Amino acid sequence: MDSNRSTAETIYVSDAVTTTAKILVVGHFAVGKTTYIGSLSEIAPLRTEEKMTQASAHVDDLKGAPDKVTTTVALDFGRLTLSDELVLYLFGTPGQQRFMQLWEDMARGALGALLLVDPSRLAETFPVIDLVEKYGLEYAIAVNSFDEKAEFDEDEIREALDLLPDTPVIYCDARDQKSSARALIALVQHLLTRAA
Repeated sequence: MDSNRSTAETIYVSDAVTTTAKILVVGHFAVGKTTYIGSLSEIAPLRTEEKMTQASAHVDDLKGAPDKVTTTVALDFGRLTLSDELVLYLFGTPGQQRFMQLWEDMARGALGALLLVDPSRLAETFPVIDLVEKYGLEYAIAVNSFDEKAEFDEDEIREALDLLPDTPVIYCDARDQKSSARALIALVQHLLTRAA
């Protein structure tokens, strides 16, 4: 019985929580959104991953992720308790164009978005930036460093994506909890600055 109670206590949000906030984790196909949410979530993340089939071969470009065998078909969801009173809900969006109709509902009520970027596939980021701006979301860029040798400096990323001077750009490794947390902190600091 005690083991069930401890499991329930970790699954459910405490009654003391008075404030929740919704953050979107966005980016193009195969940029690491599912991995990012998995690295931060205090609960087993909800994942809607499905095996990729031959039917998507002409639609999903695996050039930047040749080993990818699954893809998100609806959303990823994770939770992060920041204090006794405050919980963040992390919603990961699918990256393919055919799932973009889900964005409108997912963007509703979101405080902002962390936009993951693969520096070797920057051109794929523009449609995502367009959607984030279309829905009026403040955002920060998290450059997911898959390959340390392919590192681009911040000015190159900023210029290539035509970012506003106050848009944060931070480097992270979506597989690493501390690195992912730093990217989330950069977004939250940006949101607080914009709200002031």
